[in-house]
Amino acid sequence: MSNTESVLYERIGGITGLSTNVMDAARKRQAELAKPPGSLGRLEDLSVQLAGITGQVRNTLEHKELLVFCADNGVVEEGVASAPQSVTLSQTINLTRRKTGASVIAGHFGCHVRVCDVGVNADISEPAVINRKIAYGTQNIAKTAAMSREQAVRAILTGMELAAETAKDGANVIGIGEMGIGNTTTSSAVLAVLTDSVVSDVTGRGGGITDESYQKKLRVIETAIQLNQPDKDDVIDVLAKVGGFDLCAMCGAFLGAARMRIPAVIDGFISVVAALCAVRLCPNVRKYLIPSHASYEIGYRIAIDELGLAPLFDLGMRLGEGSGCPIAMMMLDAACAVMNDMATFAEADINDNYLTDIRRTDAFTVKGD
Repeated sequence: MSNTESVLYERIGGITGLSTNVMDAARKRQAELAKPPGSLGRLEDLSVQLAGITGQVRNTLEHKELLVFCADNGVVEEGVASAPQSVTLSQTINLTRRKTGASVIAGHFGCHVRVCDVGVNADISEPAVINRKIAYGTQNIAKTAAMSREQAVRAILTGMELAAETAKDGANVIGIGEMGIGNTTTSSAVLAVLTDSVVSDVTGRGGGITDESYQKKLRVIETAIQLNQPDKDDVIDVLAKVGGFDLCAMCGAFLGAARMRIPAVIDGFISVVAALCAVRLCPNVRKYLIPSHASYEIGYRIAIDELGLAPLFDLGMRLGEGSGCPIAMMMLDAACAVMNDMATFAEADINDNYLTDIRRTDAFTVKGD
């Protein structure tokens, strides 16, 4: 094991579980609020999860951040994407100028965007783009490994470090997004290996491709897996052989958020694959994850089920970039508002004795025959 990898595992070892005592206190307060038990559903669950993450029953998420990791993928030379590779560079810059879908949504909801170049195949002169470039794109996974193991570890550590920097700058919650033409191909390859899935079950059409290109995409992923023989029990090996710098850094950001004890919001397909990689490296990370939307990409369902999580909403979105994260953060705000500002039965001068029997059982679900 290299020194760099030893550093990674040392940092991962600092990721602990949630504060169960604080979560119990949060559940107790939810039970005291003037409403039928469980009537605010997922908002109640989110408030309890946030309490466990932060160690505080009452939370406010005044400083929201979206981290977007940008990188190119050598596999695009196989014709698996509809957009040219140059779009990665253009949109990396446009993200900093609030010209993309994710940055517009984030700006509307007061969420700051940090854009990090971990592997764009070009020099970027835009000062707002954080330069943590590992290399000028990955290799073509249909011909060789995407990167070396050392590069994969460096990219993961880069994501951890940027998450830590963001937390130290005051962020209460971070979302994890990406920009990189060809990264649905690499994400599908990683997911297929990690879950022992048939390639066609985890591979969608990304930004939109013809039937011919889609069949080529399936063949390319199958070839890449057969050629590189990634070890499904070694996440770093899988990422190095068939992944991308963006995926590695995003995986690291999920790890870093958990290490800093702040909630991490999953975006869509690529983000959820990165989250799965993080959880495979450290199971405790799962407790810090908050899914946003149900991605239109078919592989999303397998990844989110593997994590044992459920998305907060389904708008048919498939843009990526982190576009679902700011919307989910508004739901987190609602969960905080309920916990912080709603009156208890005592404060509302309501005698809640009528709920005694109801609280003993599920008195709300109507069961079919």
